[in-house]
Amino acid sequence: MGIRGIVALVAAVVVAAAVPAVAEASSLSWRPCATTQEPTAECSTVEVPIDRARPELGSAQLALARLPALDPAHRIGSLLVNPGGPGGSGVGFVQFGGLASPDLARLRQRFDIVGFDPRGDWFSTPRITCGEGLWDPALNRFPATRTEYDALVAHNRKVGEECLARTGPLLENADTQSAAEDIETIRAALGEPKISWLGLSYGTELGAVYASKHPDRVRTMVLDGAVDHARPLRQAILEEAAATEDALVRFADWCRGSADCALRGEDVLAFYDDVVSRAAHGAVWSSDLKRPATADEISAGVYNHLYIREEWPTLGKALAAAGGEFPDAAKLTGRNQFQSPIYGAYRAIGCHDFPSPFTGPADMGAMAGLLRVVAPHSWRYSEYWDFTSGCTGWPIPPKNPPQQHPVKGAPPILVVGGAHDPATPLAWARGLASSIEGAALLIRTDDGHTGLFNSACARAAEVEYLVSGVPPGRGAVCR
Repeated sequence: MGIRGIVALVAAVVVAAAVPAVAEASSLSWRPCATTQEPTAECSTVEVPIDRARPELGSAQLALARLPALDPAHRIGSLLVNPGGPGGSGVGFVQFGGLASPDLARLRQRFDIVGFDPRGDWFSTPRITCGEGLWDPALNRFPATRTEYDALVAHNRKVGEECLARTGPLLENADTQSAAEDIETIRAALGEPKISWLGLSYGTELGAVYASKHPDRVRTMVLDGAVDHARPLRQAILEEAAATEDALVRFADWCRGSADCALRGEDVLAFYDDVVSRAAHGAVWSSDLKRPATADEISAGVYNHLYIREEWPTLGKALAAAGGEFPDAAKLTGRNQFQSPIYGAYRAIGCHDFPSPFTGPADMGAMAGLLRVVAPHSWRYSEYWDFTSGCTGWPIPPKNPPQQHPVKGAPPILVVGGAHDPATPLAWARGLASSIEGAALLIRTDDGHTGLFNSACARAAEVEYLVSGVPPGRGAVCR
């Protein structure tokens, strides 16, 4: 990752106490689980109740991975990390180099880095398990008639019932409120009086809910790529779609004039529209899928390449290949989540937190029309439409629909938002920061999803804050 100048200076130089309080005894037993990327990695598990109000439903085992502090004499405590999702693996993030950037070396020195797989995800058990039919490429997620709408509802109900049959009662308790209480169980098992937190994307919602429930257990907390769970879903759908469109337009402008782009000199948006249009008619092959790619799959693949600014040249090549004389969209379809092993967890958690607001085909059609207005090129894929269209007819009642999670009594929390983030609009970061008493807001003006993955300036500010406890001053900007 390239190094950029830090525009926003830390507002104070007084360093907070390294150790907040006397640690309690840990109840965890760690075993080596080294990888090539992280040879010191250790793994463990912690038990949590599936439903804290109904202990008869049994328990779940959460998988943990830890990188012990490299400078134990100056160890601050445990830094819990969540890479996003819903459904992202904190264990995999820690074990396979998610924090290996030299910019983050101070975190490795001063903290035990702890990743965990939330309930139902990856190496935690029981795992959310759904059938292969969860993603049906033939299904219209933009139904224009009552018949198409009823087909969408029937499909989602059927696959949701199959997920429930395969997973059991955990599926009904896979919401973020329950996962936030799991963090408190992890904290106690670690023997830490307080934790530090680094949450990306969905990890910002999870962290904010935890802080609202247990503000006295927070030492420091970074919420990077902020999700504002208080936002009305219809508003959030349009805001996110507009953010995705903005990122696509910025990529196209760069690509047209850059020697690093395979489509240099082209009208890139017209090229993109043509590929998507041909995919909608079954005319774009994917060797990855061994069938024609759908327009939704093409759009989702482009979207996921927009996450990391340094991947834009790769996106140019992938898009060019999908629109060539002998088109192959494999490099795009291989990067969407529809065939991912965690798509079931993504959908199930999403339906708890972002349930469908649609009342019928006319209502859904009207929202789809607005979607086309705010995102005339990229409208076929945005995450909130994926959630809400996929949750239309979902049979599991939502346990954590959009609501306020105000945070009071915690130390200053750092919220990081990007002006051109394709997944989490800057307005969400502002909204989340306004719900947290004493929050600091750091704004990025560059591209990509989250500062940790795209901005040396943001990484520096996050590291300084996590170590010292002192956030950037008011009006901090990374350009």
